Amino acid sequence: MTTREEKLKKINDELNKLSDEDLDNVAGGSFFETADDSYFLNSLNGLCDCYDATKIFLSMKDDEGATLSGKIEKAWESVGIKAELYPNLTSHNKYFIDGKEITREEAYQHAMRVVGYTMKDSDWNW
Repeated sequence: MTTREEKLKKINDELNKLSDEDLDNVAGGSFFETADDSYFLNSLNGLCDCYDATKIFLSMKDDEGATLSGKIEKAWESVGIKAELYPNLTSHNKYFIDGKEITREEAYQHAMRVVGYTMKDSDWNW
């Protein structure tokens, strides 16, 4: 029987074979967007932990069994945004306020207004 670590190594080996362009085509860039969202929300006000795209891609769960994307969606909800994170493998994340779809940049700007803290990309995108 294959162990979890062996399965993860096999998946990571396959991912490492792909170029960034290949990954964007496979995942629509959304796993990377979701990872960036976690860094943004963490830097904004500690609204969630930081997660990398590989963990999100593998749908890893925390010690309590919550999915990482679910935790990031809850962090968005705390600032009044409904997020659909990687709704399918070929689309980008979607963000909504009161049922109206907004851009990712609008979501970031809204979150900063709600929290009362403004950041530049360099403050969270490290």
